[in-house]
Amino acid sequence: MRPGTRTALVRLIGAQICVHACMTGFRMAAPLMALREGHSAAAVGVLLALFALAQVFLALPAGRYAEHHGLQRPFVLASVVATAGGLCSVAWPHFGVLCATALTSGAAVCLAMIALQRHVGHMAQDATELRQVFSWVAIGPSLSNFLGPFVAGLLIDASGFRAAYLLLALLPPLAWWWIRGVPEHGGASPDVERPRGSAWDLLRDRSFRHLMLVNWMLSSCWDVHTFLVPVLGHERGLSATVIGSILGGFAIAATAIRLLMPWLASHLREGTVIATAMVGTALLFALYPLVHVAWAMGLLSALLGLALGSVQPMVMSTLHQITPKHRHGEALGLRSMAINGSSVVMPLLFGSVGALVGIAGVFWVVGAVVGAGAHLAWGLRRAGATPAGPQRLP
Repeated sequence: MRPGTRTALVRLIGAQICVHACMTGFRMAAPLMALREGHSAAAVGVLLALFALAQVFLALPAGRYAEHHGLQRPFVLASVVATAGGLCSVAWPHFGVLCATALTSGAAVCLAMIALQRHVGHMAQDATELRQVFSWVAIGPSLSNFLGPFVAGLLIDASGFRAAYLLLALLPPLAWWWIRGVPEHGGASPDVERPRGSAWDLLRDRSFRHLMLVNWMLSSCWDVHTFLVPVLGHERGLSATVIGSILGGFAIAATAIRLLMPWLASHLREGTVIATAMVGTALLFALYPLVHVAWAMGLLSALLGLALGSVQPMVMSTLHQITPKHRHGEALGLRSMAINGSSVVMPLLFGSVGALVGIAGVFWVVGAVVGAGAHLAWGLRRAGATPAGPQRLP
């Protein structure tokens, strides 16, 4: 990888962590405050859903905004929105304001992440470099998923909720400091003004449809694991610390595989990695309900983290190869809309299905669906080899 690309990636990862850690910190702290103030579990569920709901509706506009304005403007706007929402909770730490903060921090992450992903895709010169840069960038959310809640928790115990909210609100402006030296790779350009149809026209392309379906399946697996492992652990009589450790093993494994993937990028093929991850996930989901001891659940959790953690860089690389360069923002917006919509809807569905067929049944049904869908991912191995991808779409 070129030295200039490495420097830009460090800055982009730092900026990404600042914006994303703000949201993940509030996503842990706000529900905790709501519960301590006596709000119901249903109210807390609504609060949590708002973090993803904003991203569902903003994803496509954010993609078009990034296509017209590049990297810097979306990040500045994201920083302003996230900081304003966070400071509102510092001044008025009430449930209604926390809901508004959930919307603003989710919207900020949507703006920043889509602009960053589009920019990173334009930095790469070939398919190998695409896999490398997206492997590095995928490390950012893994780190911020740990740092945001961890730092917020420390401040809540030491100085209270307002102190935690203040620190989280001051993180997004640091993103501008990180990206100020990153050169733009095309904002508004003649390509953007080319006649085009609706963003949904992208779904007419078979490869793009298959990629979105595969991405949704694997995103649902991530949600299944996060949602059902605490339930399964409770049924097994495991303590909260043990259940947290099982989920922590998943996160550590997902981060570890992303650290390795840049070095393996030249030996990997997107479709092969994704298909292997889907088959592995199906097998692990088949085994999960059958184990009753903590160490075995922890082992399965770590293996699942390795499988699912390898997917995002491959999905992002494939997306940039099979869609036209001037429509990357819209394609990223559709992807963000799908996975965040899944995060809102699927936990409700899992709960309903689990009541009918049991927790084991949910694991087995989802695993069977993912395993059956692996052939769609295998077909993606024929994706184009250039970052611009085949220009079939208008």
